[in-house]
Amino acid sequence: MQRITAILAAGIAALAAGCERGQAVSAEEADARAEAVAQAVAVHQARFDAAPEPSGDGAYQFVFEGLSTPTVPMSAFQGEVVMVVNTASRCGLTGQYEGLQALYEEFGGQGFAIVGVPSGDFMGQELATAEEIREFCTMNFGVTFPMAGRTRVTGNEAHPFYRWARDEIGDDAIPRWNFHKLLLNREGELIGAFGSRTEPDAPEVRAAIEAAVRS
Repeated sequence: MQRITAILAAGIAALAAGCERGQAVSAEEADARAEAVAQAVAVHQARFDAAPEPSGDGAYQFVFEGLSTPTVPMSAFQGEVVMVVNTASRCGLTGQYEGLQALYEEFGGQGFAIVGVPSGDFMGQELATAEEIREFCTMNFGVTFPMAGRTRVTGNEAHPFYRWARDEIGDDAIPRWNFHKLLLNREGELIGAFGSRTEPDAPEVRAAIEAAVRS
C-alpha cells in the first residue's frame, strides 16, 4: 500500500510539474500572444469602465477582483451569454484553457463571453501571484477572455457569486474540482452547470451555448 501511495504521489507531482511548465513556444509566438492579450485587456478595461453599476438579484450584482484589470464587473456582460469557469494552472485539466479560448473565439461575435476565475481551492493547484497566473495563461494558451483574480470558489468563504449560484440551482453549482463551468443566459440567470471533466467542446456544452446565444 505504501508503494502504491508513493507511486500515485509521484505521478501527481509529475503531472503538476508538467502543467506548470506549460507548452514551449517560439519567441515570435510568445510575442504575438503577449500582444493579442494586451490588446484584449485594453478592450476589457474600456468595457468594464463603461459597465452599469452592479444591480438586481441575478449575476449582474457581482464583481470579481480582476487579474489584469482592477475588477471584472458582471454587469459589463448584460445581454450576453456568459460561461464562468474556475481555473488552475497546475492541474491535469489545465489543457482545457485551449478549448475555452477556442469557444470564446468561435462564439464571441454572437454575444458570448467567458470569465475565468483562478482558484487554489483544490490542492493549491493555482499559482500564487497574479503576475505568475497572467504569464502562464498568456505564454501557454494566449488567453484573451476576461480573468478574475485568484478567488475562493468553495465553502463559506467562497466569492458571493458562487454562493448565489449554489442558492440558485443547488449542489450542481458547487465546483468539485478545477474547470467547473457555469452558464448564464442573456438575463444573467444561471441556466446550466458542467462538471470539471466535461470538455469545453463537449456536445452538451456546445448545444447549451448555441441555444442560449440564439435566444
